[in-house]
Amino acid sequence: MTQTTPAVLDPQSLFVLGTIGTISLGTLAWLARNHLFTSSNTKSKSHTQSDSAKKQAPAPPKKSRNFVEVMEKQERSVIVFYGSQTGTAEEYAARIAKEASQKYNVSAMTADLEEYDMEHLSQLPSHKLAIFVLATYGEGEPTDNAVQFWDMITQEETPEFAESDLSDMPGKPLKNLKYIAFGLGNKTYEHFNEAIRVVDKKLTEYGATRIGDRGEGDDDGSLEEDFMSWQESVWPVFCEAMQVSESSIGQAERTATFHAQELKDAPLGNLYLGELGDRSQETYDAKKPYPAHMQSRDLFTNSDRHCLHLDIDIKGSGLRYVTGDHIAIWPSNSETEVNRLVNALGLTDKVDVAVQVDAIDPAAPKKHPFPVPSTYRAIFRHYLDIATPPTRPVLGLIASFAPSDETKQYLEKLSKDKEAYKAEVVDACINLGQLLESVDNTHGAFDKIPFDVIVESLTRLQPRYYSISSSALESPDVISVTAVTLKYSPTSKPEHTVYGVATNYLWALHQSCHPESKLDESFPEYNVKGPRDAYLSEEGAKAPVHVRKSNFKLPRNPSVPIILVGPGTGVAPHRAFVRERAWQKRHGKDVGKTVLFFGCRRSDEDFLYKDEWPELFETLGGESRIVTAFSRETDQKVYVQHRLRECGEEMWKMISEQGAYIYVCGDAKRMAKDVQSAFIEFAQTYGDQSAQDAEQYVKDLRTKGRYQEDVWA
Repeated sequence: MTQTTPAVLDPQSLFVLGTIGTISLGTLAWLARNHLFTSSNTKSKSHTQSDSAKKQAPAPPKKSRNFVEVMEKQERSVIVFYGSQTGTAEEYAARIAKEASQKYNVSAMTADLEEYDMEHLSQLPSHKLAIFVLATYGEGEPTDNAVQFWDMITQEETPEFAESDLSDMPGKPLKNLKYIAFGLGNKTYEHFNEAIRVVDKKLTEYGATRIGDRGEGDDDGSLEEDFMSWQESVWPVFCEAMQVSESSIGQAERTATFHAQELKDAPLGNLYLGELGDRSQETYDAKKPYPAHMQSRDLFTNSDRHCLHLDIDIKGSGLRYVTGDHIAIWPSNSETEVNRLVNALGLTDKVDVAVQVDAIDPAAPKKHPFPVPSTYRAIFRHYLDIATPPTRPVLGLIASFAPSDETKQYLEKLSKDKEAYKAEVVDACINLGQLLESVDNTHGAFDKIPFDVIVESLTRLQPRYYSISSSALESPDVISVTAVTLKYSPTSKPEHTVYGVATNYLWALHQSCHPESKLDESFPEYNVKGPRDAYLSEEGAKAPVHVRKSNFKLPRNPSVPIILVGPGTGVAPHRAFVRERAWQKRHGKDVGKTVLFFGCRRSDEDFLYKDEWPELFETLGGESRIVTAFSRETDQKVYVQHRLRECGEEMWKMISEQGAYIYVCGDAKRMAKDVQSAFIEFAQTYGDQSAQDAEQYVKDLRTKGRYQEDVWA
């Protein structure tokens, strides 16, 4: 996190401090994040809000439920908590709970971490079991729904857990707790699986006992295979802990998770046709994103690729951001893929039939998997992720509904043979509709698959997160985004083209407002009008958005020098930083040296914001500048890390003598690691440090918040 100095508190905050003793941990965490310790950057960006914006200001969280009481009421022996950002951890938690109940005859339930008061962990009896399935977001951060639990478990002092029969054991309030742990992460990130590692450590410190090995899935490799291998290793110790005899272990015969029913004569006004969130909710947030107007332009010239600059209007929404934050954009699936899956399932003639989908388990964390009642068309278009490759368990499940023995055998083979599955599904990036079509393209070939199986097999369509490329000081009501359309052919299946769901959705929105733009018939078709044709008008296009806070933040003191490294669209947050510092300079602030290292293919093709940089750096003045690397303009490819090394001695002086902050944005697997290696080299070459000391020096910069990354795999 960015290093900060204590904030000066206003009278309102002082009043709040005086009342802390009377509020819950959850409310205290909310106040700390949103009021008491807000950085000066946040305060300085405040602006006058409209009445509607004031009305939609966030309120402290409601008191969560007691999960121990719920378990007793529902007669459950196991609770599977999940911290999920994209839905995968939630899916894994559901799979664990289902297998525990069906195969091992141990009643289990899943639980969204933000829905329950985790202070009651101390009251979970020793004959019951908690399972934590936690994803790590960004640079070692918890997912949105795990923040409150994270704040509680990671505080310096022992949390005030609920009273139990161990209340007289100082420091060991969780002595009765038995738990299992699995994490989802990506090894290309510096803090791999940090969320589950920290929680595991803290639970153990407070006296809890972990059952079996902690599982750690790697999304840069094969997260699904990591999860399945870990499951195989953990079930024996699970059975031992829960005293499950071999004779009671079944074959996990399937029972439905959802009940799906078609509705006759459902009033059109009652249907959800792509709307997100509860209609009764008045605020806009991750649960109910704001349909925002956006303006767009293509930044690439003389290129067969497209890079969109979006200006997203959030005025009046109640949404606010700080420079360096992320914006989430909720996409729709392409009509190409919707029609493909609808055709395979034999739903073509009733895509607009109303459907009600309910969770069967009364203890399920969500009564419905998505807003209902809806229609088949809206569900496939807006609510289910139909573009992701199906898992092996899903293929095994749908094999029983195959139209022929040959197709059944093939699907069963993919479900059991890891290598065949990897080669033909994962590496080829084949989604469910494409797979079904490839084995039998007859209309309705898979019409025997119950719709509840499809709902269970596909996760919820999730938003995509983008680094904000605008300054909150300069542009508080309009958020800018920089995004390249994703289109590629897998090496293992070059005849197959994969299209990014969100970026191509944005490109379709752009084309709808710019008919003069270069048309490419190979791009998938999207319904850009949105639910009830509400997303397209003479004013332009709309898309649902919300803001996610980030730790990628400028120094509180603008006079501190900064080093920015960001090739390609990695320049997005750096544009925001440069624009913010130029704004501060124009308003009389003392702004430190700002050096941006930017790289792309060619100066006349994909040099992002080429026309903006001269004026911005002229405003900043002094030694502030942009250093460019154009990889395809020379015989030997030159990247940002090469330019960085050319300026090594200067960069080292900025870091070691002037206290500069370093910001790196872009590819985590190669670029970010090469850049880190360059800074380690500077400490050795110009700081006369040993290799070990140099590595530690850079690690210390990270710990102090002076080396920050906003990277992706």
